Amino acid sequence: MAKISPVSIKYMIYASFRSEGPLEKPDVIGAIFGQTEGLLGSDLEMRELQKEGKIGRIEVELEIVDGKSIGEIQVPTALDKSETTLIAAALETIDRIGPTEAKIEITKIDDVRESKRDYILERAKKLLGGIDSGGSFKEISASLKEESRAERIQEYGEGKLPCGDISGNELIVVEGRADVVNLLRNRVNNVIGMDGTKLPREIIELSKDKELTIFVDGDRGGKLIASNLITHARVKYIAIAPEGKEVEELAGKDILISLRKRISVDEFMKKESMDFSNNYKSNGFHEEESAKDNGVKELVSKYSAPEVKEKLRNIFERIRGTKSGLLLDENLDVMRKVGIKEVTKSILNSKKRVFAVIIEGTATSSLINVCDEQGIKYLAAINFSSTQGAKVSLISL
Repeated sequence: MAKISPVSIKYMIYASFRSEGPLEKPDVIGAIFGQTEGLLGSDLEMRELQKEGKIGRIEVELEIVDGKSIGEIQVPTALDKSETTLIAAALETIDRIGPTEAKIEITKIDDVRESKRDYILERAKKLLGGIDSGGSFKEISASLKEESRAERIQEYGEGKLPCGDISGNELIVVEGRADVVNLLRNRVNNVIGMDGTKLPREIIELSKDKELTIFVDGDRGGKLIASNLITHARVKYIAIAPEGKEVEELAGKDILISLRKRISVDEFMKKESMDFSNNYKSNGFHEEESAKDNGVKELVSKYSAPEVKEKLRNIFERIRGTKSGLLLDENLDVMRKVGIKEVTKSILNSKKRVFAVIIEGTATSSLINVCDEQGIKYLAAINFSSTQGAKVSLISL
């Protein structure tokens, strides 16, 4: 007996039946072949059609309920539409199955090819969408290269700071891991992240041997981070992202432009000082004093220079071990106590002229420059990174 190939099936006949007595599957199949024999002529004889592979295996599902049999019949065919409907109609002429009366009713005839066509259409749409979203070979290749570069991210030091290749002499310091990833994707490899706004010890150590460029976001927060870093580490350049943008979202072109426009620490501090001064005046305030280089009266203390130095050393004892700084007026009264990282910013933001500064730490060249620009008379610190050209009187603690 020839078997119909699943690929050749065109239609599926579905029928339900009901019998007045208990039946078995062979009874139903026997009735189908026996009672349709000769009805449609030799060309549509079901036994012959099955031998020729034009009708497939007839499936029967039945159950017995209260002594009666009910069930379903499925007949697959490879015949055309008219021949299939003739076979279906012939099935409904069966009135006995086995020894009992029965009734068969066609429930539906499915075009198997139509369901296949629906599947093919939907699948083709998905495949087409996949091709469209996949991009060109050039785009895929570029994406793979970017991801490969991003995966080369490493970790440095006890703080496991995210970084690229930091073996060279020049190093770019950014705020977080996302900034590092973006720079690596855009082929800037000599980068390390602070992993937050707090300055890690590893960055301070690296600044002793390498030339640091700080690359910060183009907002006030980024500039404050830069001010903090240059106060506590040896920094050579400051690079700032375009106004209102973050380093992690910059395109490759914007990254390179920002790095090319980097400025020295001195230029940065002058610019920040000028910006503050302009903002200060625009808010309706009037500075009574400014640096003596600007022609404004110099602050004068009631104490002599030796007395000032002695008093500053005594005042320092109040903050020893606290890693903080003090801003003092001309009477050597404490105007403000701040964290050592906030000294530079506090000087620039002070509404009243600062006469002297005390810090428990190293006074960087940038802090010394700020003191000179603001007309501060004395700067007392544990150590000084540079003393050359300083106008402010430096007192070693």
